Amino acid sequence: MKVVITGGSGMLGQWVVRHFVEQGYEVSNADVKRPEEQVCPTVITDLTQLGEVYGVLAGADAVVHLAAIPVAYSHPNEVTFHNNTMSTYNVLEAAAGLGIRKAVIASSESSYGLVFAKERFSPQYVPVDEAHPQLPEDSYGLSKVVNEQTADMIHRRTGMQVVSFRLGNVIAPDAYERFPEFIHDPRQRDRILWSYIDARDAATACRLAIEADGLGSVALNLAADDTSMAVTSRELMTAQYPEVTDIRTPLDGFQSLLSSEKAKRLLNWQPAHHWRTYVEQ
Repeated sequence: MKVVITGGSGMLGQWVVRHFVEQGYEVSNADVKRPEEQVCPTVITDLTQLGEVYGVLAGADAVVHLAAIPVAYSHPNEVTFHNNTMSTYNVLEAAAGLGIRKAVIASSESSYGLVFAKERFSPQYVPVDEAHPQLPEDSYGLSKVVNEQTADMIHRRTGMQVVSFRLGNVIAPDAYERFPEFIHDPRQRDRILWSYIDARDAATACRLAIEADGLGSVALNLAADDTSMAVTSRELMTAQYPEVTDIRTPLDGFQSLLSSEKAKRLLNWQPAHHWRTYVEQ
């Protein structure tokens, strides 16, 4: 089975590429730059150009679309919005035109709006699941909401299965060495509800989403089972979000405040990597 991974030269993308190669897939990377380590062919591609996308997806059985401007305010707002929405539209439009039946796209926890809000606000409830309102104020978060709607449209028109992963803070293995800098301070990382997801677990989820059938167009949170903090989840909420009273699961430990239960149920996925395994506290 041939899978094209866009953004395969990026921080998350390189782990997704490696995982698919290790699992025996024929993999091609579509990116604007070459990766540091070449584990599959790379095609330099401008995903905002529909013709180039058709070319790079030709012959593929599935696509995992990770390429994007990955954060708000790193570029002018309209550049971020145009790049992220047009590249996603083109990937799904070309995939549909070529008869590709399965796609994964990278959405974000930023779509809930807390991360980049100008004025800090609280989640309506925790753990935040996929039913929580998406309230972005920035073009990055908005682009992710639009991309999920694009996925829904493509599914309605063609029946293509599209899984949109609302990723928490993606952590590569070498980033765990920085955790001692913040794990005891609730004021740090509160905008992301102290969430994280190991890049290797995200890669596994991408593969499971491609291998699954009958999902339609669905958005799924992806986060580790625990927070990124050495402070209990209830203490974190009391310190930073005391006004939140709608707490929907018992907080008697370090449980994640970004729920991945739907991904676990639909994909039979389980995060295997947790920061406490790698960091001396």
